[in-house]
Amino acid sequence: MNLITRFFIVVVTFTLFGCTTSELVENWKNPDIDLFMAEKVLVLAMTNDLDNRKLFEKKLAASLRDQGVNAVVSDAFFSEQFTQRPRTLAELDVLENAMLTDGFDAILVSKIVSAEDKVNLIQAYKNFDRTFNNFEDDYRSSQGIYTEDEYIESYTVYHAETALYCICPTKDREIIWKGSIDITEPGNTRKAIKDYIALLTWALEEQNLLIPPTASEL
Repeated sequence: MNLITRFFIVVVTFTLFGCTTSELVENWKNPDIDLFMAEKVLVLAMTNDLDNRKLFEKKLAASLRDQGVNAVVSDAFFSEQFTQRPRTLAELDVLENAMLTDGFDAILVSKIVSAEDKVNLIQAYKNFDRTFNNFEDDYRSSQGIYTEDEYIESYTVYHAETALYCICPTKDREIIWKGSIDITEPGNTRKAIKDYIALLTWALEEQNLLIPPTASEL
């Protein structure tokens, strides 16, 4: 992705989701696919936190259904027993065939891929958008840094990824779209999930994937 495209994504994301814990930082789409509407999509969250996995899948599937997508959570195929050990390619082929038999033609996979600790100088952040006319104003406004005990803010950014795969009888789980989303350490898990889902569904709709166009767009 070139710099201009990346900048555009960040600006649009900030404008639409200014007060949010999630930010779309990268967005890739298979160049051979203009539009993809699945008959039935499986929603899968890969995490060892069972409660949050179920909550995320439930909320995402419900959001997609509200927008006309036949979305189903992963419980039927990815039980606790299934995820307790690594699976072979042969086992995944069996799983894929079972999904095809059950009418699925797409799977939407979300996961946390890494985490990064961040540190901000709070005083510097407060003055970031200010322009000082001279040194005296700059110094007087910032001199509290010398005496304030707590001017460092620490937080964690989680790097997440969601990918949309086609489950096709003639192809091997072909990737259609992938988005990288940064999540600022949330104080409220439900809000973080809500923000992530809102950003994800917006990105899918913008790329003409899964979510049918509204009547006004036809």
